Amino acid sequence: MDHDMQKMAMADWLAPVRERGLVPDDAVAAFVVGSAARGWHNARSDFDIYVVTAAERHSETSNSMPVPLDPPRVRSETFYEHDKRWEVTYWLDSQIDQMLAKVSWEVYEAGTVAEDVLSRREELWLGRLGNCLPLFGEEWVDRNRKRLVASAFRSFLVVRSLGDADDAVEDALGQLESGDLESATVSARIAFGHAIDALLEGAGEFGSHLPKWRPNRFKAAAPEALSFEDYWALETMRGYDPADPRPWITDVLTICQDIAMRVETS
Repeated sequence: MDHDMQKMAMADWLAPVRERGLVPDDAVAAFVVGSAARGWHNARSDFDIYVVTAAERHSETSNSMPVPLDPPRVRSETFYEHDKRWEVTYWLDSQIDQMLAKVSWEVYEAGTVAEDVLSRREELWLGRLGNCLPLFGEEWVDRNRKRLVASAFRSFLVVRSLGDADDAVEDALGQLESGDLESATVSARIAFGHAIDALLEGAGEFGSHLPKWRPNRFKAAAPEALSFEDYWALETMRGYDPADPRPWITDVLTICQDIAMRVETS
């Protein structure tokens, strides 16, 4: 946790939320999520807090966002404090149970693909749980972190990313063979992104829908299969030669295939 984060913790994250009456009496847990929870935030970052409640919260100032759960929505409140935009999102305890049920091993072994299991918002919630900053309800957070680790969530995401990487590799190979080097370059980059996501998801670093944090996630995971220096050289296309892109494309596709051999899916 960085110095700014420590200061925020001492100043009490919940103070601005409580002052606005945004912590319901039936709240069982509240935690900071996103970049601020990990010390990755900057001066322009928003602050995001999830609050878990027993009953649905209603307010004239709240926004409603659809989720494929019962009830089929979550609500949020936004405000500004210290030149920061704060968003407080309310999830029901029962909705968390529903999400975890969706990523059970029984569902996974039935062959269901990740896209058919979780919406992006649900996947983001589950992926953030492991690195959230609890404000209260630590026992609730710890219990559900253990449930998440015991679930097939990681396997769902790894399998999806490996499948997407393989599809992009096949695209790149076909384009390379046909001489369409520009398209092959793009496909190789797409394949590389998915392969790295699979590598990081295998290490418990989730968040493939937010590629802007991929370098930070890579540093946090520190996978043995690839050094950060080698990863960053490929991510930034350092060795790419527009006059002769074939070697770079081939190297990237080889690394993607090597990663696919190393990542365990379960």
